[in-house]
Amino acid sequence: MLSRTDLRGRVPSAAELRATLPRAEMDVDAVLHLLRPVVEAVRDRGVDAVLEFTERFDRVRPDRVRVPAEELDKALRELDQPVRLALEESISRARRVHADQRRTDVTTQVVDGGTVTERWVPVARVGLYAPGGLAVYPSSVVMNVVPAQAAGVESLVVCSPAQAEFGGRPHPTILAACALLGVDEVWAVGGAQAVALLAYGGTDTDGAELTPVDMVTGPGNIYVTGAKRMLRGLVGIDSEAGPTEIAILADHTADPVHVAADLISQAEHDTLAASVLVTTSEELADAVDAELGRQVAATKHTERIGTALRGKQSGCVLVSDVDDGLKVVDAYAAEHLEIQTENAREVAARVRNAGAIFVGPYAPVSLGDYCAGSNHVLPTGGCARHSSGLSVQTFLRGIHVVDYSAEALREVADQVVALAHAEDLPAHGQAVTARFRR
Repeated sequence: MLSRTDLRGRVPSAAELRATLPRAEMDVDAVLHLLRPVVEAVRDRGVDAVLEFTERFDRVRPDRVRVPAEELDKALRELDQPVRLALEESISRARRVHADQRRTDVTTQVVDGGTVTERWVPVARVGLYAPGGLAVYPSSVVMNVVPAQAAGVESLVVCSPAQAEFGGRPHPTILAACALLGVDEVWAVGGAQAVALLAYGGTDTDGAELTPVDMVTGPGNIYVTGAKRMLRGLVGIDSEAGPTEIAILADHTADPVHVAADLISQAEHDTLAASVLVTTSEELADAVDAELGRQVAATKHTERIGTALRGKQSGCVLVSDVDDGLKVVDAYAAEHLEIQTENAREVAARVRNAGAIFVGPYAPVSLGDYCAGSNHVLPTGGCARHSSGLSVQTFLRGIHVVDYSAEALREVADQVVALAHAEDLPAHGQAVTARFRR
């Protein structure tokens, strides 16, 4: 089922690997011309435009954007008990991990009378996006809200698409997750219009203010990503999320049943999802292919999964040894990387590029999606070479506070003046010397 690339006996350069390895493609630029009228309409006409687009794209027109608090409470009361317990466990574990990410202010004494303090200040107001397309993602609510709360963000709003099935409100499980997390502001709006409303704000149909945010985070489809690109600068964003992806580095010790199940789990998201196996064992590759044939036929979303696995973004890469496999997975820089080899912990410690690493046979990506305590909002499309997943740091800004006495400034004045003249900016130097002319 998976196409194969045989790199045994050779490992191409990093540039060749980037061009050769399977990769999902998403041309955000191609949709920007479609999004510009949406974004501009929301900027100019606010909620009226939002509701019109919601009616057009989601086939329902809510009576207002903000979901009443009593509906959040009702959704939580009616949530199936096993799902509630699972969400509570997910929240608890995520809070434990993200609490340890909080930064502390640090003051450095540069000279006598001269200090620089780095203060870590949370973003004031954040909009968190929870998708509502082929699946329901209360887990994404958890993954966005927990680090924002741990960072000390004071004002949070969750956006999720209005659902015709639920009277123009987001899916009840999304609302219940918000209630469990203590989020009381939820907007029933999705797509590019959600990102635009978060950026510009507006007035709801009942006259209540919909306050704009300073930052938008959370995964979404190409239209959400395009709107984030268009509005970046007016608001901060976490990343431009592409289709989800998994890479598995495996040797002869891996269980093909496990490997196939994990490849399928990511293919279940979307027909564009990427599932890539990198292995030293042709026998394992054959066994995984056989397992894929059996398991895909037995899954609920057979057609979607099969399309993803047969797509050019998925495949199997054969390598001579684990060292070569590490070069391949580092070049690929997967959103999710599983290590299913001998000495998996040691091999995982050598990985340089990945959004998250899952070690050994009992750490599937699904664990990280829900209950590992890690965050599942991760860099895609090779961005793990330079970017991290969502964390407390996403919502913090480092601000340098410079505090110098007169003597400390006098001591370095000549150096400031010399550098100012070297850059042909004499007024910079004069801003220092003017303090000592009296």
